[in-house]
Amino acid sequence: MTQSFSRRELLQRTGMGMGALGLSPFLSSLNAGDRSLNPLAPGKTHFAPKAKRVIHIFANGGPSQVDSFDYKPALEKYHGQEVPGGGLRTERKTGTLMKSPFNFSQHGKSGLWASDLFPKVAELADDLCVINSMYANVPNHEPSLMLMNTGAERVNLVRPSMGSWVTYGLGTENENLPGFVSLCPGGVPIVETQNWRSAFLPGAYQGAHIDTKNSLISKLIPDIRNQRMPMDIQRKQLDLVQEMNRQDIGQSQVDQDVEARMHSLELAYKMQIEATDAFNVDREPKHIRELYGDTLHGRQMLIARRLVERGTRFVQVWHGAGQPWDSHAEIEKFHGKLGAEADQPIAALLVDLKQRGLLEDTLVIWGGEFGRTPTVELPTPGANAANTKLGRDHNHHGFTMWMAGGGTKGGFQYGKTDEFGFKAVENPMHVHDLHATILHLLGFDHEKLTYRYAGRDFRLTDVHGEVFHDLLA
Repeated sequence: MTQSFSRRELLQRTGMGMGALGLSPFLSSLNAGDRSLNPLAPGKTHFAPKAKRVIHIFANGGPSQVDSFDYKPALEKYHGQEVPGGGLRTERKTGTLMKSPFNFSQHGKSGLWASDLFPKVAELADDLCVINSMYANVPNHEPSLMLMNTGAERVNLVRPSMGSWVTYGLGTENENLPGFVSLCPGGVPIVETQNWRSAFLPGAYQGAHIDTKNSLISKLIPDIRNQRMPMDIQRKQLDLVQEMNRQDIGQSQVDQDVEARMHSLELAYKMQIEATDAFNVDREPKHIRELYGDTLHGRQMLIARRLVERGTRFVQVWHGAGQPWDSHAEIEKFHGKLGAEADQPIAALLVDLKQRGLLEDTLVIWGGEFGRTPTVELPTPGANAANTKLGRDHNHHGFTMWMAGGGTKGGFQYGKTDEFGFKAVENPMHVHDLHATILHLLGFDHEKLTYRYAGRDFRLTDVHGEVFHDLLA
């Protein structure tokens, strides 16, 4: 390609983010929509999207549906008794039925049921699209985490995460920030970085893990600033390194590992300005910070909002990474603590997005990898709900998730579990169906958003999935 000006001048003239053109050795045009030139250029959807971005609030460990959004009066009636008709077909033997220690009531004009585990979120019932009929494949954390986050439950076969697929399809609106960010405090959860890996997708679509346990920018994003070298010198140094990388790739083939490295270097350089602002919640007005609350989860939910309004496509916010929702004992105590941590920040996010006009095209998702049994955990043979440790076991047969905004129906309850809240019996929705519906809201046919690897076309939903149009506004 013939140029009448230097590469530096080209970058200055073409604007923010065009440094990523260095990712391709074949510079034949400057079309921002050409993914061969720039993997994070805005992508073309299959049809008009209802949502432009996603915030996935992951309640790690499996929150209980019958203690949150799936009200079951039969649990009060049969509390402490054996399940009528011979019991439930659980993978591990459980005890007697146990009523919820939390009080349920109806909320909003829609009359959606919610417990006092989430009192502030319940006030926003008319914005929620509650799915009471989710189900997964197995009651184990590792494969269920993989299924929810990657669409494939095999732990030893790493597949691209949902956030990576979304970023692959949509690109980003701000190349000075990662297109996919995973906010996970205190390290990494079970199965670790596989939850946000890009796997065989190009490295540009990998989730950037941010440990939100740290509040100082210098610790939240280590080495965000080079204190010894001004940015103009850094730019010259990076240009030299990228030129050597391009020579390493050669003119006849594309090396994805090298390209991923080149993208990471460019992004790290550009984030020095943008990320310092995006992750600094102290720049928010006092009333906004008070809305979210001065807590770890409040801070990371506010960061999520700041990221999506700056163009990040997919933000996953982990809650319960350190102390999970896996309440095998004392569910009132441990679910109560986690609910108190999550309730205000989640409600604040919905209110804040709505007042900024962002909720209508931002899809917010809440839920875990599965739910919990309506029966009590069984620590000793023959125990019943009166003398056990009052926890609940894993349950993948029926659980609850909710969505808000992004083209979903507000004040809407979909599907049902049986009278005890154990198994989805009306409009059961598999995780593959959830993924297909999410991609549809983002403007993609889940059967056509594919990537060829090892001789076959892969997709998030594998060979499954159905769009549940009843959930769409």
